[in-house]
Amino acid sequence: MSVDPRLSINQATIKHADLATALRVTVAAGIQAIGLWREPVNDVGLDVAARMLADSGLRFTTHCRGGFFTLPDGPERVAALDDNRRAIEETATLAAAGAEGSTAVLVLVAGGLPEGSRDLLGARERVRDALGALAPDAEAAGVTLAIEPLHPMFASDRAVVSTLGQALDLAADFDPHVVGAAVDTFHIWWDPQVLDQIARAGREGRIATYQVCDWKTPLPADVLLSRHYPGDGVVDFGSLTRAVVDAGYDRDIEVEIFHADVWADDPARVVRRTAESFGAAVSPHLP
Repeated sequence: MSVDPRLSINQATIKHADLATALRVTVAAGIQAIGLWREPVNDVGLDVAARMLADSGLRFTTHCRGGFFTLPDGPERVAALDDNRRAIEETATLAAAGAEGSTAVLVLVAGGLPEGSRDLLGARERVRDALGALAPDAEAAGVTLAIEPLHPMFASDRAVVSTLGQALDLAADFDPHVVGAAVDTFHIWWDPQVLDQIARAGREGRIATYQVCDWKTPLPADVLLSRHYPGDGVVDFGSLTRAVVDAGYDRDIEVEIFHADVWADDPARVVRRTAESFGAAVSPHLP
């Protein structure tokens, strides 16, 4: 089976694999790129992780994740911003260690409503403030902060940014190389404005990463674990992928799946099936 050269495995898809296993099975499947998560990187230490990534020969596509900065002023918010600064440093180090074509992109999940709060607009403004605090660090490190809008069902607990339009509005105050947006099919497929907003993101140079997986109902009790292999659900990968391509995005494309059955499967089998599903559902719409 030939593997699309633009496919990247987001490490969340094989969540229970340690970093060494994730790198090994990705290379073995003929996939050329990987997006990493902070926890398995920190399990081995950043310097060791960077060497492992360099030795693998894989491109590095994103680091997940930063964000969670909707908290009001206080020690917890200060700690969250400091943790994001560490994530920026990790992203820069890993991108430098990856193969040619690696991208220094830190995906940001904004965070939900602070406990006891109903002030959605205020929470979004604190996201804007956090971007302002972190932008100089990102620019100095050569890292792009990618705001990821999440499906509205996560607005209360994970992300007060629910649409690509909202993400672009937040990014508008900053240089596109410093703050962009993550386009994830699971989160934005439903949005009646999504094609126009993808085109806008292209005009503004803000598509930092394109991530794909599918949506299928009924959702499980834990809606976080409801992502499927591309082609197994209802997402129109044709229109979305063509829109992203037409918007000028020409980088790697990550598959990011959160699903209990996928996580319980053998990682080598998961990456092979990911490559097959990507080839069938996404590749036909790429130039």
